[in-house]
Amino acid sequence: MTSETKTETTMVGEDWLGIRGKTCVVTGAAGGVGASVALSAARAGAYVALLDKDIEGASAVAQEIVERGGRALALACDTTSEQAIANAVTRVEAEFGECSLLVNNAGLSRPGGLESVSLSDWNLVLSVNLTGYLLVARAFLPLLQRAGGGSIVHIASISSNYPQPSSGAYSASKAGVLLMSRQMAVEWGKYHIRSNAVCPGMVRTGLSAEFYAVPGVEQRRAAVTAVGRIAEPQDIANAAMFLLSDKSAYMTGAELAVDGGLSSVLMDMVPRPGYNDRGSN
Repeated sequence: MTSETKTETTMVGEDWLGIRGKTCVVTGAAGGVGASVALSAARAGAYVALLDKDIEGASAVAQEIVERGGRALALACDTTSEQAIANAVTRVEAEFGECSLLVNNAGLSRPGGLESVSLSDWNLVLSVNLTGYLLVARAFLPLLQRAGGGSIVHIASISSNYPQPSSGAYSASKAGVLLMSRQMAVEWGKYHIRSNAVCPGMVRTGLSAEFYAVPGVEQRRAAVTAVGRIAEPQDIANAAMFLLSDKSAYMTGAELAVDGGLSSVLMDMVPRPGYNDRGSN
């Protein structure tokens, strides 16, 4: 092997994302997108704190990271509770000293049309999906400031821009995330903190498993994307890693759709005989 070849081999293994040795906090990290983000950050050399009400699930992901040679801390945390979040901040500070990367991912949905959704369900979804994001970001702000700045990524949804019927406050909560992320980018830019959002389309997770258990649903769903498939959690994690990394250093207040082209297929859904396949059906 020549010296030139050795150099190329070494460069391939370099920290191209620029997050090695940084601390990354991920909420809702027990499974799905959150777990994929945590594992991806660990593979890139970051220290990872996994926050979730499901401590057993978060601990399992943390154990996987440790077994692969990484450093991880699993914490039980209800992101609607200021005290629980404060406790998590204290633990992260004691373990890692500071935090420069944060992924707001914890979320839920409750069914119901606007005329019938209960006020308790409406408030719960807003509390977890929107207010929880603010509480977590605000609580970890001092640690990001101590680190000299950093990157916050909020997992939103294409439902932020396209209403998802019969889902109560879900679309409203995710739309709020987008505007909050932009406001955070403006207000916290002076601290060298970036704030961006990822808007996933249809993702195969534990929460959506019941949909795909119905025969034919996966095929029909895949058919309305441009790429012809449903996303896996890693597809969303890859986008989040880009926004966390130095590769997106000039991006803040941005919203990145990761939907397989679903949001671009709208006009092709309109039947146009002689122009598209749907028009001839």
